[in-house]
Amino acid sequence: MNFKGCHFQSDIILTCVRWYLAYPLSYRNIEEMMLERGIDIDHSTINRWVLKFTPEIEKKFRKNKGPVGTSWRMDETYIKIKGKWKYLYRAVDKEVRTIDFLLTIKRNRKAAKRFFAKAIGSSGQPEKINIDKSGANKAGIEDINSQSDILKPDIEIRQCKYLNNVVEQDHRNIKRIVRPMMGFKSFQSAKIVIAGIEMVAMLKKGQSNYMPLFVQNPVQAFYALVS
Repeated sequence: MNFKGCHFQSDIILTCVRWYLAYPLSYRNIEEMMLERGIDIDHSTINRWVLKFTPEIEKKFRKNKGPVGTSWRMDETYIKIKGKWKYLYRAVDKEVRTIDFLLTIKRNRKAAKRFFAKAIGSSGQPEKINIDKSGANKAGIEDINSQSDILKPDIEIRQCKYLNNVVEQDHRNIKRIVRPMMGFKSFQSAKIVIAGIEMVAMLKKGQSNYMPLFVQNPVQAFYALVS
């Protein structure tokens, strides 16, 4: 990673970035925590670090993301951006390993299809996907299945509410981290930060082939990604 032009050491920058993505803290919280350690950093500087370096770290993580199961549970939750609710599509397997995620402006058939296409592209085709009673989500999978020249056999669609409890519970980690942020100011910054939060959560779940250490110590795993 290129830290050229930064006025602080790389370990300080990465510590601030990891804290913001891993814990329910605001930029001002981290500013105060650093000041207690004798390091004077403005919260706006920490914001720039998060937006600059998170995509690079997440990109490296994706190259080493471990395999997931073929039975998925998919659901969407809400994220506030500029005072309005947007939609975060997410899926996990039955072992609660994260499949993928997608932040969208709308919640409809087209958005659902985009999510499933992205998830299949990153994690392979599942045998079955459990969803809620949303007609848009069902239609999105049916659109994917209609591309028979690409996918065979068709993905089985299940709509069983209790099976989706695991993904609904998993939403709570995102909500817990996002809550102190008091809403995002732009869609692009929300995409970057959420991708970072999801990445850190996957490290905690041991979802990386980068090194065995990931299963045991997600903190060291984060720094190993950028070493």
